[in-house]
Amino acid sequence: MKILALLNQDGGTLKTLDLDWLAALIRDEFQVHGHEITVERCKGKAIVDTIRSASERTDIDVLMVGGGDGTVSAAAMALTGKSIALAILPAGTMNLFARTLQIPLDLTEAIAALASGQVLAVDVGTVNGEPFVHQFAVGLHARMVRMREGLTYRSRIGKIIASSRAVFLALKQLPSVELVIEIDGAQQRISSPAVAISNNLYGEGHVPYADDPRGGVLGVYICRVKAPRAVMKLTFDILRGSWRQNPHLEVLTAHKVAFEYNGRHHDKRAVRDGELTRLEPSMLVEIKPQALNVLVPAEASYLVPASEPTVALAK
Repeated sequence: MKILALLNQDGGTLKTLDLDWLAALIRDEFQVHGHEITVERCKGKAIVDTIRSASERTDIDVLMVGGGDGTVSAAAMALTGKSIALAILPAGTMNLFARTLQIPLDLTEAIAALASGQVLAVDVGTVNGEPFVHQFAVGLHARMVRMREGLTYRSRIGKIIASSRAVFLALKQLPSVELVIEIDGAQQRISSPAVAISNNLYGEGHVPYADDPRGGVLGVYICRVKAPRAVMKLTFDILRGSWRQNPHLEVLTAHKVAFEYNGRHHDKRAVRDGELTRLEPSMLVEIKPQALNVLVPAEASYLVPASEPTVALAK
């Protein structure tokens, strides 16, 4: 296969890596498996435009991106519905979509797993037609990200510390979002500190990410309590994967979720894949089954049984 690897030199852990060493490792590993690969570096300010240009090319089979979670989300948005497959080098803070795909978080191991991997079509969610691979959320998560943006950090550890501070600051003054929400045709009016919708249902026993990238459903999570201590406990239960046991979280699955929001504030009131976005008066969230081609490890546990057809990584 013909592969283009784009390394965001300002993104995630790549800022502190020897990119000459990383590029050589990528080339060597993929060439050993018989693939043609070109490795290019890109500054953070140009990465989105570079990804969009690459997604229009007709001479590559796979676009590999290395950088933070924002880089991965931008690539998924550009490649949804196209034949080019997305390959992820997990160099972000959380690497949640990479975890869903069972890509090793160690870069050396990830490169080896992808070089011998296979292409698979997986689900994406959309918000008013805009794709996301992890989560769309309103309320507490959006406030936390806004507060984190006001804090200074220069490293992965610094971002984790800033995120922790932002969580506590947001919990001290909880938002309350008034929504009319329609889930697969059933409408209800809610007032909640936090509502989130995930691309496939979160797994249990770990940080929030889906275990099956082809489950074909949205996960819907509604916080049903407003007491700060109870919301704080729920937040930590979600982070450690024990949300099923918390009575204050309503969990549903759906194929389509519609929002109506009549609040005064719209700008930066929602989060899509970790990035602040506008909360529109009307929003439609849908699951798009198998709309994104991705390169995944051949050993991933969610792959179909050997008796069923798969798309092997051609050489």
